[in-house]
Amino acid sequence: MKTIKLLSIASLMFLGLMSFTTVAESSKYKCMIQMTNYTGEGAYIVISLMNPEGEYEETLNVIGDDEEWYNTIESWWDFYGKRRPDIDAITGATVSGGERTINVIEIDDDKLDKGYKLRFESAVEDQEYYEKDVEIELTSANVKSKVEGNGFIRYIRMMPQK
Repeated sequence: MKTIKLLSIASLMFLGLMSFTTVAESSKYKCMIQMTNYTGEGAYIVISLMNPEGEYEETLNVIGDDEEWYNTIESWWDFYGKRRPDIDAITGATVSGGERTINVIEIDDDKLDKGYKLRFESAVEDQEYYEKDVEIELTSANVKSKVEGNGFIRYIRMMPQK
């Protein structure tokens, strides 16, 4: 009888604690990147979530799968290179001048309209590096918008994935 009471009390305590635990909901967004008509090698592009203090929070996507060139994305490399978390599931081939690529990124819903930003950094071998090729406030409106780039990226277009 005591065992049943103890199990019942433990179950109620567990359920009570679980009611205070929240699971972060996230949404997926299609992100089309249109490149400028530059000549040369394919671009490496990193899409990062930046916190309200302007620090790296998370790597959302890496375009370019040869780790030898990751250090050319200098600011991101300072963040990623120290820890080197597994990014295999979010990498893909480089994209060249005039081409476009469509990627799906996942963002926690609680980051919207809270001062977070998306940063798109780009670099091309033997050419420039653009730390903020595109940087946009992570707002409900901006995840459905088109934003012009400052370097190798002509523009990005975001759209919620249904």
